[in-house]
Amino acid sequence: MRIRIATDSTADIPVSLREELDIAVLPLTILAEDREYRDGYDITPQEFYPLLDAEDKLPMSAQVNPYQYTELFEESWRAGYTDLIQTTLNSKGSSTWQSAIQARDQFYEEHPEAKDSFRIHIIDSLNYSMGYGWAVIAAAQQARAGAGVEEIIAGIRDWVENVRVAAVPLNLKCVRKSGRISAAAALIGDAVGIKPVITFEDGQVKTLSKIRGKKKAVSALIGLCKQERKPGTPYVIARAADDEEAERLMQAACTELDQPPELMFYLGCIITINIGPEAIGIIYHKK
Repeated sequence: MRIRIATDSTADIPVSLREELDIAVLPLTILAEDREYRDGYDITPQEFYPLLDAEDKLPMSAQVNPYQYTELFEESWRAGYTDLIQTTLNSKGSSTWQSAIQARDQFYEEHPEAKDSFRIHIIDSLNYSMGYGWAVIAAAQQARAGAGVEEIIAGIRDWVENVRVAAVPLNLKCVRKSGRISAAAALIGDAVGIKPVITFEDGQVKTLSKIRGKKKAVSALIGLCKQERKPGTPYVIARAADDEEAERLMQAACTELDQPPELMFYLGCIITINIGPEAIGIIYHKK
């Protein structure tokens, strides 16, 4: 049995971990400044933040297409893998999951002899960023340790079905342009310093609460994590362009929570198109 773990670039898995754990990551496409970029390959989050901040019009993104999946399935089958576990970004916000399903059906039509020897498992995360990225990392670690397919898939599903992604956009410019918050509300929020604490539930964006002032973002996120997180489970810290707030969140987590975060990662290009390049967040397993 040989298991390959795969996902897409919106999982925000750092390149070092992607390479270390041999995770296959298919890039979405970003259209900005009249150019196309392969997310996470042609442009990094740190390179994207200033570009996003300078753009009057939000960059666009395009799904992973069926051809990209077909190439991955062909390559994995010919390399001798018995199982490929593909976890995709939220099907309610992108057609990437549908592309994977379409490509899988086409692959088996063209290679009926592969049905018994090469199994393709596709999981819709209904989430973004480390809302499924951490499950993919853990799955790759399990596969390397010799875990079976059912155990790995159960672990992924447990995470994506119980995860809380909590984030605070510290500047509402991109949120306003993306339509996640009405333009009027975002303008008022910026004017009086009100910031939303946002999450994703069943694939949809939801505002959990509102805080007044950037400095309260850290305490709001740590307080939410203390209240909701399942004790002893891993959690990760999300950061973007604001170094000061990212460091404050990291210090607070290490001081106030029962264990340090597994990692601090940079929010990727796709999610920052919607919440902006100035944001912090925490991702954890709920009770």
